[in-house]
Amino acid sequence: MPAPSEPGTGPGPDVRVGTAAEVADAVTRSHLADGRAVGWYGDPGCVIDAELTGQPVPPALAARYGREDFWGRWTRCECAAKAADVPISLWLAEHGLDPGPYAPVTLTLDGITVSVLAR
Repeated sequence: MPAPSEPGTGPGPDVRVGTAAEVADAVTRSHLADGRAVGWYGDPGCVIDAELTGQPVPPALAARYGREDFWGRWTRCECAAKAADVPISLWLAEHGLDPGPYAPVTLTLDGITVSVLAR
């Protein structure tokens, strides 16, 4: 695994990717399917979600929501659900892959789709 990026110099201005231990000092973090974690080093009070951009979309979710920009839409909804303090399954039942009244910022950085939302 490559060395973790330094906050402010990595894939995004306030994002650092590494092992969970390497980003343990982040304000908040999201864990990836490959074992790495994405840490947010910006303002406190933000929520973050990240997914590997190239990972397959689960078939049941693709059938329901489509594949176009799936991970961008998914991470935005995860951020919205976190900000609303609602389980993602309940968020999806009410809103689908729409972040509702929230406006997360989404970036694709080094093969990782990352969304961040200030509460």
